[in-house]
Amino acid sequence: MMKRVGIDALSIKDFYLPLDSNAETVKGVGEKFSAAGIRIYAAGVIYMKTQAEVDRAFDYAKMLGVDLIVGVPNPELLAYTEQKVKTYNIRVAVHNHGPGDLYPTPVEVYEHIKGLDPRIGLCVDIGHTARAGGDPVKMVRDYAPRVLDVHLKDLSVITKEEHAIDLGTGVLDIVGLLKSLIHNRYIGYCSIEHELDMNDPLPGIAESAGYFRGVVKALG
Repeated sequence: MMKRVGIDALSIKDFYLPLDSNAETVKGVGEKFSAAGIRIYAAGVIYMKTQAEVDRAFDYAKMLGVDLIVGVPNPELLAYTEQKVKTYNIRVAVHNHGPGDLYPTPVEVYEHIKGLDPRIGLCVDIGHTARAGGDPVKMVRDYAPRVLDVHLKDLSVITKEEHAIDLGTGVLDIVGLLKSLIHNRYIGYCSIEHELDMNDPLPGIAESAGYFRGVVKALG
C-alpha cells in the first residue's frame, strides 16, 4: 500500500517489529522494507517507564540503524534518557498524547526538556494537541528548533474524545500548520497516521497523502 501511494518512509512501531526482537529479526525486517524502497526513519512510538525500557529502546533503534526514537519516557527518566542520547547519538522526539497523558501537549514536553541536550525534542501530534486544547500551528511555531517529528491526522470536531479522521476532511488547520513548518525550515518528516478504517485503509491513506502533497505543492 505504501508503494501504491508513493510513500517511501516509515516510523516503525512494535506492531510490525516487536521491541524484544533479536538482531537477526531486526535485520530481516529492515531488509524487506529496504528492498521495497522504503526507509525506516524512526522507531516509535515507544513508551519507557523504567531504565530497562529506555535501554531496550536505544538498543532497538541502534539495531535498526535509525537516529530517531519517537518515545514517551517518564519525566523522571529524562535525565537518564539524555545520557543515552549522548552515548548513542540517537535523538529522542517526545510524543504528546492528549488529555490524561503524561504529556498532553507539546507545552508539557517542552517544560521538561528545555534544559536538556537539544537532541531531545518534540514529536508534535497535532490531533492529540488539539484534543488537549492546544493550537498545533502555534506549537510548531513556538518550539520550532526542538520539533524533530510531526504526526499528522485530522479531527471532525475538536473534543477530548474525538478520534482521528483522514487528513484534510476535518477542522484542523493543516494548511496553517504546513505553512508554519515551511516558514521555520522544518527538515524532519511529517508522518501520516491513519486510524479511521483498518479493514480497508488504502483509500484513506491515499486521500491523506494526496491532500498533504497538494497543500505542499500549492504553498510552493
